[in-house]
Amino acid sequence: MPHVITQSCCSDGSCVYACPVNCIHPSPDEPGFATAEMLYIDPDACVDCGACVSACPVGAIAPDSRLTTEQLPFIPLNASFYPPRRPGEKVPPTSKLAPVIPAPNVRQGQRPLTVAIVGSGPAAMYAADELLTQPGVRVNMFEKLPTPYGLVRAGVAPDHQNTKQVTALFDRIARRGGFTMYLNVEVGKHLGQADLLAHHHAVLYAVGAPNDRRLEIAGMDTPGTATATELVAWLNGHPEFASLPVDLSDERAVVVGNGNVALDVARVLTTDPDELARTDIADHALAVLRTSRIREVVVVARRGPAHSAFTLPELIGLTTRSEVVLDAADHERVRRDLETAQDPLTRAKLELLAKLGDSSAPISRPRVRMAYELTPRRVLGDGGVAGVEFVATGTDEVHRISAGLFLTSIGYRGKPIDGLPFDEAAAVVPNDGGRVTGSAGAYVAGWIKRGPTGFIGTNKSCALQTVQQLVADYNAGVLPDPASRSELDRWVRSRQPEVVDYAGWRAIDDAEVARGEAADRPRVKFTDVAEMLTVAASAPKPTVRQRILASLPL
Repeated sequence: MPHVITQSCCSDGSCVYACPVNCIHPSPDEPGFATAEMLYIDPDACVDCGACVSACPVGAIAPDSRLTTEQLPFIPLNASFYPPRRPGEKVPPTSKLAPVIPAPNVRQGQRPLTVAIVGSGPAAMYAADELLTQPGVRVNMFEKLPTPYGLVRAGVAPDHQNTKQVTALFDRIARRGGFTMYLNVEVGKHLGQADLLAHHHAVLYAVGAPNDRRLEIAGMDTPGTATATELVAWLNGHPEFASLPVDLSDERAVVVGNGNVALDVARVLTTDPDELARTDIADHALAVLRTSRIREVVVVARRGPAHSAFTLPELIGLTTRSEVVLDAADHERVRRDLETAQDPLTRAKLELLAKLGDSSAPISRPRVRMAYELTPRRVLGDGGVAGVEFVATGTDEVHRISAGLFLTSIGYRGKPIDGLPFDEAAAVVPNDGGRVTGSAGAYVAGWIKRGPTGFIGTNKSCALQTVQQLVADYNAGVLPDPASRSELDRWVRSRQPEVVDYAGWRAIDDAEVARGEAADRPRVKFTDVAEMLTVAASAPKPTVRQRILASLPL
C-alpha cells in the first residue's frame, strides 16, 4: 500500500527529509527540484511507514487505498516519474540531505545575530524557521497588513483549503522563542532600510512580486477588465481588493493566459456557489457569485497546447471538478502536438486534453473552454467590456469572443524597494544567492530574489540558501553590530502606534474561525483594516517588562 502525493502538494520538501528510504523525489538537492511541478513517491521503494504523512504541511499525502475518486489519477502520475524496474527491485537509500546553515558564532563582545525580515509570506516564514534553528538568534518580522502569510492567505484559491493548511506550520514558527511579529507596519512608509539596519545585523526582504504583468492592448482601461490575481485577492477578502468591481452579469468571461492562476479563476467562476460556501471565500465575493450568470469561461493561450503553462496536477484538479471542453480546431492542435511531443510530462498533459469534450455540445452547466493560438488585439466595448478581439497565431484571421468580463493572467512582477538596486528587465533585486548586490546587510528570498517561479514550498530551499549566506557573513564579521541599543518595540510603536503583534493576529484569527464555525465554514474573514485593528486591540497586552525583554538580544 504505497503512499501517494496529490494535487495539493506544496513542494516544500518536508516529506523528503522525513522519508527513511529516500523514495520521494526530486529532493531539494537534486537539479530538477526547482522546476518540478510537484514531488513524487516511488511506489516500489515506499515502505509504507507514513512518516511523510505527518511531515506534509498541506495534507497532500495518503495511502493509495484511501484516495478520493478525484485523487485516483495521482497513482499512475507518481509512478510515472520513476523508470521501470525488475519485480522486487528496490532503490537503495542514498544521502538526500541538503546543506545545513552554519551556526552563528558569537565572538567576544559581539551581539547575538538579530535579523529583520520584511514580508510574512512563505519565503519570509521559511527564512525565519531556518534562522531560529540556532539558539540565540532573534528575528523581527515586519508586514504591512494586519494579517500575516501573504499569498497563502490572499493568493491561494478559496477551494484549495488543503494548500492553506501550511499556515499551521507558519503559526508554529511564529510561536518560537526569539521571534517577534510587527504587523500593520509598512517598510518604506513607517520605517526604512537605514532604520532597520540601525537595530539589526541584517535585513532580509521577502516581499514577493506584488505587481501583475500588464497586457498592452487597446481597451485595457474599459470597465470589466482586471487581472486574475486581483480577482483571486477579491475572492480571498484582501482588504486592498475588497471593493474591486466584479460584474458577472454576462454569460461569458475570458481569461488570457493559461497558468495555474488562470485555471483557478476559471474553476471558481464555474463552481456551484453552495460548494464555495464551505470554504473561506469572502462574503462579498460569495454574494456576487450567487447572482452570477456566467455559463462559460474561455481560457485563451497565445501558443499551442504543448506549451500550456498550467501544471499537470492543476489540470487534473480542474477536469475532475469542472466540465472542460475544446473547440474542434484545438482538438486537432492537441492531436498534432501529441505526434511530436517527447517530454513525458507534456505528453501526459496532451493526453488529458485529448480526452476533453467538444465545445459544440450544448452547455448544460457552467463550463471552461480552453482555446489556443490566439493573440489578444483589443478589448471591445465602450461603457463596459463587450468582448475581446484576437488574431490567430501566424495569420491575419480575426476572432471575436463576446464576454462581459476580461481577465489577464500573464505573470507577476516585483517592484523596486527603497534603498536597494533593482533590475527592471527581470523585475528582481540583483543578488548573488540572496546577498543583495552592492548593499551591505541586505538580503532577499522568494520571488523578489528569483522571479515568480515555483510553488509555496519552493521558497523553503530558496530561503535556506539566503540564510546560509547571511549567517556566513555574520560569522565572517561582515555584518557589524547594530548601532542602536534602544528598545526596539517602543521605537517601532513610536513610528506606527497601530502595530498588531502576534497576540493581535491570534485575536483576529480566533474571531474569524469563530465566525466560520457559526456558518459551518473554515473561517469568515475580516476584509476591513479598521475592523481587524479593533479585534486585534482586544487581545491581552504584554506588560512593559515583557516588551522590553522581547526586544533585547538574547
